[in-house]
Amino acid sequence: MNDELTHRYDEAVTALAEVDLTSSTAAVTSLTRARDAVQSALDEAMAQAVTREGASLRQVAALAGIAPNSVSPRLARSAALSAYSRDGRVDAQGIALARADHQQDAPMRFVRRTSKGNNRD
Repeated sequence: MNDELTHRYDEAVTALAEVDLTSSTAAVTSLTRARDAVQSALDEAMAQAVTREGASLRQVAALAGIAPNSVSPRLARSAALSAYSRDGRVDAQGIALARADHQQDAPMRFVRRTSKGNNRD
């Protein structure tokens, strides 16, 4: 696990520990906060499974017990893939770029080509 996933997991555990069961309305509010923290941790774990472990969107959806078409927007909300999202979704091209960046451990950079040996001007 990386720092972001660990952080989101810790937030979820803290939110669950702070659930207020003194009344039903208080429980609803605090459980909603805990649910949101757990979903955030799940989104980050799914993004890392896709980028670091090479899992497919279908595999991640099956593991999470959700519909495959709901994975892409969840990945867009993760820290690992938010930079690769377009229109609130991460597409196959974004995932491919993220995987390549992860393997290189640095974002891809644009390098201008120079015209060495091209004397057609």
